[in-house]
Amino acid sequence: MKDEYDLIVLGAGSGGLAAAKRAASYGARVAVVEGDKVGGTCVIRGCVPKKLLVYGSQFYDNLDEAESFGVNLSNTQINVQKLLENVRKEVSRLNELHVNFLSKSGVELFYGWGRFCDSNTISILDEHKKVIKNIRAKRILIAVGGKPVRLNIPGSEKAWISDDVFIQKSFPEKIVIVGGGFIACEFACILNSLGVKIVQIVRRNYLLRGFDKEVSSVLQKEMQNKNISIIFEGNPVRIDGKYGELSVKIDSGEDFSCNAILLATGRRPFIDGLNLKDAGVLTLNGKISVDSNNMTNSQGIFAIGDVTDRINLTPVAIEEGRVFSDRFYGNKPRNVNYDFVPKAVFSQPEIAMVGLSEEEAIQAYGKENLDIHRTKFRPMSHALSKQGPSCFLKLLVDKDSERIIGCHMLGEHSAEIIQMAAIALQMGATKKDFDSTMALHPTISEEFVTMN
Repeated sequence: MKDEYDLIVLGAGSGGLAAAKRAASYGARVAVVEGDKVGGTCVIRGCVPKKLLVYGSQFYDNLDEAESFGVNLSNTQINVQKLLENVRKEVSRLNELHVNFLSKSGVELFYGWGRFCDSNTISILDEHKKVIKNIRAKRILIAVGGKPVRLNIPGSEKAWISDDVFIQKSFPEKIVIVGGGFIACEFACILNSLGVKIVQIVRRNYLLRGFDKEVSSVLQKEMQNKNISIIFEGNPVRIDGKYGELSVKIDSGEDFSCNAILLATGRRPFIDGLNLKDAGVLTLNGKISVDSNNMTNSQGIFAIGDVTDRINLTPVAIEEGRVFSDRFYGNKPRNVNYDFVPKAVFSQPEIAMVGLSEEEAIQAYGKENLDIHRTKFRPMSHALSKQGPSCFLKLLVDKDSERIIGCHMLGEHSAEIIQMAAIALQMGATKKDFDSTMALHPTISEEFVTMN
């Protein structure tokens, strides 16, 4: 029948697109339902536009150091409005690109919001929640991703969430950022480098939960050196005023006035409106639990990416989507390898890691069973200017096996370097393997193979 499919994918983000195209390549009849732009959080309002803003904001620092390299620049400014416009243009280009990829793959795209009628039937709703049509499939894959969380405090609606940053025409003079995770730290650095005065309010007494605390503390100092004001152990209790003249009060009684407030206080699965109850799908703490095949408790219904209780990263969602389709449509059963997943924070300087943090390693192996190697230095790119952030590298080694179980870096090109280090750790590299590898000089990454 016309409205019968082998697979319906709810959500055209990174994971959903990967699953749909892979399943279609095996001959499956696939439909994708998406209520927003094709591309998902990463492409539309996440990783991609954020990284473009990182690149743009870094030009201020480059201009500051230009004179030390003999470059004479005067009265040079960055047009933030133009930067934001160009970022949005690139996002639109990528959206169109992904739509065309689906078409070429033979995947049928439905614009609208999907809602379960039963375990095999999806109603597609328009923006007014009117049913456009119903479609059915033997398997349904939930890949709708997540959305930012607002604090449950008075005046919370007056603040931005991360989505709102990308639709601004320009940025005001002073912004308060609430949160200590990677989104908060990334935007604090971006906006600071674009000339915005930043106050960052963090609930805990450290930045970046889940990352190595020593590395995070180095980043904290570098951010503070750039005049980012970080307030630890502060819990916002209310927001007052209007855009341009706002204030946020924390539980200590202190008030922080600003022009805008960004709430970077986490994300949660975007499952509102899916009507999971009628499909028999259970959730735990707002997330969909899945087995090793990404199947929910309801037969024929699967979930991948940020709606699950797994690792919420774009490359993980993509791999989960491909593994799902390989298994069920390509007769190529395999599993996602969640070991040694590299992670990065595109702060300034950026952080990247693969493996365990020191805290996790101590818990798993015991402090007495670890060798820890670290080094900190000024990179050559800042040798002439004598300014700018340092580099910090750290290796965690299991004494018994001599395997490297954690590799961490703060500094320029960290993400690019750790991506390659992830291959070595995945293959079981030891400290001796690193030591016996010839250095490439002069580079930052050579420090990993010359570290005593």
